[in-house]
Amino acid sequence: MNLEKLTIQEEEAMLSIWQLNGGFIKEILDNLTGDMVPYTTLASTVKNLEKKGYVKGVKYANAKRYEPIISQQEYKARFMNSFVGDYFKNSYKEMVSFFVKEDKLSSEELNEILDMIKNNKS
Repeated sequence: MNLEKLTIQEEEAMLSIWQLNGGFIKEILDNLTGDMVPYTTLASTVKNLEKKGYVKGVKYANAKRYEPIISQQEYKARFMNSFVGDYFKNSYKEMVSFFVKEDKLSSEELNEILDMIKNNKS
């Protein structure tokens, strides 16, 4: 399945939906952090998410409850794969060395990552 990348606004709405494990527009709105988004703006953003195949609307009386189709983990995996492909020639090693050179990863953190790899856990 080829998913379209999300806009920042769609991603924020999706984060709220994942946190709630689905909800009505009002619940998603109440759960959003940051700037106040108008109800109508959020409603059209969620409709876009439905069109893109990220959520499904389940009808309850005269309202729709939006439930995630794609898990947050799946989205992260897809996004990271395309990010590494686009910016680091599909090399996670290049990505890690970039973060080390930019002082974003310390040797302690690298050792923690190595331990995770050795113990095969996250």
